[in-house]
Amino acid sequence: MSEQGTVHVAEYLQRADALRASALVAVPANVLEALRSAKRLWVVPHERPDADALGAALGLRAILGQFGAEVAVISADAPPAVYDVIPTIAEVALEAPTWQPDAIVLVDCADPKRAGRIGELIIALPVSTPRILIDHHVSNETTWPLAWVDARAAATCEMVSLIALALGADLSVDGGRLATTLAAGVIMDTATFQHGNTTPRTLEVGGLLLAAGAPISEISRKIYRSKPLAQVQLHARVLASLSTSDSGRTVFATMTLADLAEVGASLEMSEGIVDSLAHVSEADVAIFFKEDSMTSSRISVRTKGDGPDATAIAGAFGGGGHARAAGATIELPVREAANLVLAHVTALRAQSVAG
Repeated sequence: MSEQGTVHVAEYLQRADALRASALVAVPANVLEALRSAKRLWVVPHERPDADALGAALGLRAILGQFGAEVAVISADAPPAVYDVIPTIAEVALEAPTWQPDAIVLVDCADPKRAGRIGELIIALPVSTPRILIDHHVSNETTWPLAWVDARAAATCEMVSLIALALGADLSVDGGRLATTLAAGVIMDTATFQHGNTTPRTLEVGGLLLAAGAPISEISRKIYRSKPLAQVQLHARVLASLSTSDSGRTVFATMTLADLAEVGASLEMSEGIVDSLAHVSEADVAIFFKEDSMTSSRISVRTKGDGPDATAIAGAFGGGGHARAAGATIELPVREAANLVLAHVTALRAQSVAG
């Protein structure tokens, strides 16, 4: 569990007042009303949840709880150990409660199918159950009437922080636990405000959460600069497989299940490898290929500069994300998937030149 920082009450109140008006403009009125009205909610992150999905879900639980709502955060997969930095992580349930919700909230993804087996439970609920979606992925094309999709937001946790302000919730409660929960997602999705998705509003929200008691530097250290030996060994092993294509403009690496077994690492320990690949200055596309099984693979894509849109790469294989960070699952062995994806990147480059 993470330590909390110091709550700077006067500064928090000042920052909250300054942001509240823009929060009321940003959050759709029908989404706010649905959140206000519901008294029993299921809040569901995507499968294999990351800090942003978990932080957004757990943050909503705490925010709506301030108004008397009963909220269950239900995940198809157990949170990875690295996200123990989120102080409320123990509140994530892996099974649905026995009570039926009067509203569903899906966070950080576009479709219940991305929520794994919990998504199947959502689909099976009565169609009269309100469904609310909160997400920041540019590839999200939902048709849900109760949806707030803001591709300008660096993180879904940034959006949930604004929801708190619009509802009149207090982000500084419980010694900064709520602020820490939300800050973990913002820090994860911006690499501590280093990525190009960081906007002035993102920094304002970061400052608000810091004033509310989130220890920004400690969260960043635990997520990005504290790794068990097996994870460092895994990164070293996978990065040793680094290769290039497109005259060095595309850099890629592959991780197999054998790599995990060799160093005694878990799949979650591969987090961050694609970002290391993206450090190669000569390349504008970085792709990390992960073997899921003998017949299934996952890809993580990062692009920069004049490189192709990451969603144009991942989207060709049923995935999505952001212009500079995206991913997909491909039902092919990892080597075949790699050949297919790399050929697609080459084709995209050729189209760009021809166009």
